[in-house]
Amino acid sequence: MTVTDQQPLGSPFSAATTAEDIVAGHDLSGMTAVVTGGYSGLGLETTRALTAAGARVIVPARRPYVASAVLKEVKGSEVISMDLADLGSVHSAAAHIGDRIDRLDLLMAVAGIMAAPERRVGPGWEGQLTVNHFGHFTLACGLYPLLAAADGARVVVNSSAGHTLTGIRWHDPHFCTGYDQWLAYGQAKTANALFAVHLDALGQGDGVRAFSLHPGKIITGLQREMTLQEQIDRGWVDEHGHVVGAGFKTPSQGAATGLWAATSPLLDGRGGLYLEDCDVARVSAPGTPTDDGGVRGYAIDPEEAARLWDLSVAVTGAMPITR
Repeated sequence: MTVTDQQPLGSPFSAATTAEDIVAGHDLSGMTAVVTGGYSGLGLETTRALTAAGARVIVPARRPYVASAVLKEVKGSEVISMDLADLGSVHSAAAHIGDRIDRLDLLMAVAGIMAAPERRVGPGWEGQLTVNHFGHFTLACGLYPLLAAADGARVVVNSSAGHTLTGIRWHDPHFCTGYDQWLAYGQAKTANALFAVHLDALGQGDGVRAFSLHPGKIITGLQREMTLQEQIDRGWVDEHGHVVGAGFKTPSQGAATGLWAATSPLLDGRGGLYLEDCDVARVSAPGTPTDDGGVRGYAIDPEEAARLWDLSVAVTGAMPITR
């Protein structure tokens, strides 16, 4: 990926496109997908759309009993237990998936947390970086042989416009010197984008291409760590919790860019790109307002991506993907 690749392709879709619009006309019979967070919010819309198009969808879930109840009527979906904050659980889930299938066409990292209060997991890691990045990194490494076996797999990672808040805080990635819930979220979302850049660089020789994306502004369970008053103060909702902010998407519209990343022939032969509104995003200048869209250069920088990859291997002990 070069920076010149990071520009819109002229996709026929837009911010208003829905999940159903994306999969219309696609026959995904015979394809298998893993969708983290696939039982709520954007993940649920993703699971419904993929199964409606004929795909088999495996949904790793921290609360498998809840996921099973939600997906009971979604034919073609199945639930396994996995907690992204517990890397032992992630390793077990990857092994379990490997026992069930011999190839994986799509890995969609949709699950995540936002603006969470300070939590330490594992040996003292910051919680948002662990759940949003290290957990998905470990899962992708564990599933990589299945992705390589698919001969054309795609990995789609949900980042966010929140990445504009900060790059990777190399001096203190775990906020040992003082916690800020929004900077922690921003760092984790930058990590999501950088993860896709380097996974794509390593995987393309095996036909594995990776993308990150901003799904748009959507009120889903992602806001569960925020109080209603915080959301009112930000102008997102009214006192009844109804969306009032400008530019918000429905969950189906929010799932569309990820599904476009998973299925669009316009992306054949491409990878390592950050997407938004069902197209490739442009590079945004430092200081540009978050709502103006685009991706910061630091979130798609190959050297930053390689550095984060090395850190992630060292921290998680995941089997490295090398080329």
